[in-house]
Amino acid sequence: MSEHDELYIVLQEKTATIFKYLIKNGANPRDAEDIIQESIYKFILNIDSVDPNKAYSWLFRVAINYYYDLCRKQKREVNISFDHFELVDDSLLPEDYVQQIEMKKEIEEILNQLTPLHKQLILLKYVLGLSYEEISEMLDLNLGTLKTYLFRARKTFKDIYRKEKEKHDRK
Repeated sequence: MSEHDELYIVLQEKTATIFKYLIKNGANPRDAEDIIQESIYKFILNIDSVDPNKAYSWLFRVAINYYYDLCRKQKREVNISFDHFELVDDSLLPEDYVQQIEMKKEIEEILNQLTPLHKQLILLKYVLGLSYEEISEMLDLNLGTLKTYLFRARKTFKDIYRKEKEKHDRK
């Protein structure tokens, strides 16, 4: 297998994860594909200046920056969307299905109250199921720093959830 074949395989795997992340972050599939394509093009143009050990992180950041640029151009807010994330279990009763939809909406609302970094970390860890090592590589963060940030993200999520629940229970 040639060096180019190996690069192609690695790019396919990594961009698939980035694509899923963009979709979970609210990009439509067509925009996500365009962003991935632009990011790979930029990667190829700059391949000599990109540290091979940080290529994944570099590619991820470029894709995210393209997505934020697209959002600014379209003057829309970056909101988490679970539209492409199916929680439905066929064995559920209609009431349970409605409860799941409501829970999904509550989670979206809480995620959209978090800082962009905290949102990003929770999506990468709990929605995409990436390991600490993968997230660390992707974001070019020290593993200890990543774990601290993720701890804070979870804590903030829980705090907001509790406040929302208390507010709902008072009604």
